[in-house]
Amino acid sequence: MFENVFSVFIYIVLILIVIAIVTYSVRIISQSDAYVIERLGAYHRTLEKGMHFIFPFIDRISGRVTLKEIVRDFEPQPVITKDNVTMLIDTVVYYSITDPKLYTYGIHNPVAAIENLTATTLRNIIGDLELDQTLTSRDIINTTMRSILDEATDPWGIRVSRVEVKNILPPKDIQEAMEKQMRAERERREAILRAEGEKRAAILVSEGQKESMILEADGKRDATIAEAEGKAKAMRLVYDAQAYGIERIKETQPTSEYLKVRSLEALEKVADGKATKLIIPSEIQDLTTLLSAGSTILEKEEI
Repeated sequence: MFENVFSVFIYIVLILIVIAIVTYSVRIISQSDAYVIERLGAYHRTLEKGMHFIFPFIDRISGRVTLKEIVRDFEPQPVITKDNVTMLIDTVVYYSITDPKLYTYGIHNPVAAIENLTATTLRNIIGDLELDQTLTSRDIINTTMRSILDEATDPWGIRVSRVEVKNILPPKDIQEAMEKQMRAERERREAILRAEGEKRAAILVSEGQKESMILEADGKRDATIAEAEGKAKAMRLVYDAQAYGIERIKETQPTSEYLKVRSLEALEKVADGKATKLIIPSEIQDLTTLLSAGSTILEKEEI
């Protein structure tokens, strides 16, 4: 009976060993990972997505590498600008592993290496820029750092896809001076805008007054012209009526008695005191001459 129990125990142990070997030997790798396999201490191959079999006791997994893009937010680094201003700048690096073998064997602790390389590169770039250039040249800094880091990390199987300057923190006194400068600049712009608005308003008022005066002058001119034209038209009508009356008198061939009566009427108008001149013909007995003189006096009076 003891032998039977021992045999069962041996079978169970063997089954467990087989299960352990199968579990160790069969590996299912996800799409976002890669395994670096060593055989007898030397690099053998890189396992990617899918199911793979490795030999127990001969092969071992040297490194598990993710193929996803990795984001590292490094601590702020003290840097000195060209004009000797010390500030803190923290950066964010986006990178991905393109070669698991080089990443595993190329350098020890790649993350620390990238952090130190980022810090030294940032110091070199900022050292060539002044404070104002540093604050306004983030795109240039990002592009330059990405190019340098990508080239430096290529032998490590790493591709740096993006570098961002997250924060730039000048000293407190510099920040206060910058805030005062910004406040003064805003006040200056406000004063300029206010002055331009007042200038524009004054110009508009002046132009309005000018246009109003021009319109008023045009109105007065048109009224004067219209009044003069009306008077001239009225005078033409009066003269035309007088000429027509004279022509009608000539056509009817008035008698001497009629001419005498008209002469007396003309003398009556001359004697009313409104005429400025008095003309007495030399031949007063000639009524025709008197009538002509009366007509002349009436025409001058009307004028």
